[in-house]
Amino acid sequence: MIGVALATRDLVKRYGRRRALDGFTLAVPRGATMGLVGANGAGKTTWMMSVAGFLRLSSGTVDLLGRGPFDAAVHSGRFTILPQDSDLPLEARPGDLLYRYARMQGLSSEAARRSAAEMLAAVNLADRARSSVRSLSHGMRMRVRLAQCFLGSPEVVLLDEPLNGLDPMEADRIRRFLLGRRGRQTIVISSHNLHDVETLCTHVAFVEKGRVARTSTLEAITRATNRVTYVLAAEPTDKAALAAAVQDATFTWMDATQSLVCTFGESAGNVAAVNRSLLPVLLAQTDVFSVSSGLSLEQAYLNHSPS
Repeated sequence: MIGVALATRDLVKRYGRRRALDGFTLAVPRGATMGLVGANGAGKTTWMMSVAGFLRLSSGTVDLLGRGPFDAAVHSGRFTILPQDSDLPLEARPGDLLYRYARMQGLSSEAARRSAAEMLAAVNLADRARSSVRSLSHGMRMRVRLAQCFLGSPEVVLLDEPLNGLDPMEADRIRRFLLGRRGRQTIVISSHNLHDVETLCTHVAFVEKGRVARTSTLEAITRATNRVTYVLAAEPTDKAALAAAVQDATFTWMDATQSLVCTFGESAGNVAAVNRSLLPVLLAQTDVFSVSSGLSLEQAYLNHSPS
């Protein structure tokens, strides 16, 4: 498929009578960073493991880089995956380990050493190259595994919960690293942290019960011209005043984000008109920290989800 790095069609994976994948169809454009969003057990990890060839599918087709399903002889060095629950040899040293992995990817000895050193520096572990894996924290091991995925700049990278267990400083460092890869590689990220998906991804797929329920660009999914979100110090208490200020509107308070979502009809006008009417009323009741139009990814997902 022209312009598509990874395509799966009608994937089915059965475990007895249960279908972990139930017609999972998804096309990932070349150079995209695709976020997979869904509940626990929706099929995100099963899909990744199936694409990598770790699971035998009941039916369906996988096309990786236009060369069919994963084949080590064909895709070595072009495709990598970070499984959610993988681990590293405890007595190995990160520098040696990444060198061996790079050689397995087809890099020359010199290129493998250079790539291993570059990736350890990128994940802030250059000073631990000679330490044993056993001596590394959980977050450090995760960063070694992330470094492994980018050795030699493979064309397609699948990452399952790549920021899990990282402290805030290192998570920010990895976010910036991944943002720097956008457009240069095709990356698929499965994460329950929708803020990370919204920050990192150009495309999003909502996964439900083993299939893709919706997929589009992040911009298309979060676009909304009749919605304004106000991040506030506290929930407004005078709801009647809000309704009087913008009569053709509904108001939803989001506890998790301390935000008030105003969804308005045509008679209310546009975003600017709503702000002119509503902001003085809000400021009379509480502090307004920020104003944004459209939807957050979290709001778009919660609006879409049947639960």
